[in-house]
Amino acid sequence: MTNVAPLRARAEQEAARLPPLLARAEHLAGTVLLGEHGRRRAGMGDDFWQYRPVQAGDERRFIDWRRSARSDSQFIRQREWQIAQSVVIWVDNAASMRFASDEKYAEKSDRARLLALAVAILLNRAGERVGLAGADLPPRRGEAQMMRLAEALVKDGADDYGHPQSSGMLPHGRALFISDFMGDIAAARTALTGAADRGVQGVLLQVLDPAEEAFPYRGRTIFESVGGTLAHETLKASELRDRYLARLAQRKAELQSLCATTGWQYGLHHTSDSAQSALLWLFRAFDGGPSR
Repeated sequence: MTNVAPLRARAEQEAARLPPLLARAEHLAGTVLLGEHGRRRAGMGDDFWQYRPVQAGDERRFIDWRRSARSDSQFIRQREWQIAQSVVIWVDNAASMRFASDEKYAEKSDRARLLALAVAILLNRAGERVGLAGADLPPRRGEAQMMRLAEALVKDGADDYGHPQSSGMLPHGRALFISDFMGDIAAARTALTGAADRGVQGVLLQVLDPAEEAFPYRGRTIFESVGGTLAHETLKASELRDRYLARLAQRKAELQSLCATTGWQYGLHHTSDSAQSALLWLFRAFDGGPSR
């Protein structure tokens, strides 16, 4: 009979991570005061949203004559958009995401999972369906779906670097990719162009540790991938700094260009910055605001 003790121990370890992640994500989502009308847009709903002045092309039947009678202008009564969208999230769970250069910084994977689940909670509260790519978790609504997302997000992958997946994306839906994007850029290109071909618009968030931006290494240094499959030793790490920074800048430029070509939005977040600032940016990006 197979010894189930190691499997049970791993299962209990994974389960122990779930409640804190869910609680932290709920708390983070609560700091963003979106409430019931947090993502209002004009559309075919029943609830009143706002008045706006009549514009060229508006049909007279949409004019609110009672409101217009109180001024010299005519106004349209807009209603709230109530058609739920499907949003598919991909979060890199590869070994490279488990890097943290200092104990005062979160691991990239921890920050990515926290942001992904917090975004999912806010989208769920806004009435939208959320799913997870690569986890056989199609977009759904409800608290049970948030629990399923949390369970899937805490699982670590075996690869050194992540490969974006676009499985489960519905035509003309929305998507969110979160990763350090330090692996093969071709995988990101394939996923984004495939999504764009189906009319999927999305947001790509690159998460980096401060040391990956600054390259503070000097003297004899052994660089090793978190997964342990790659290693490089140098006696003068400082001599690699300029080449490394140039390649990092090139990678960022490639991702920005890829997003511009496919109609996605590119964002960059450092684990030394607050998770709340990243969550605010993500939600503005989902609402069609300008990327920064």
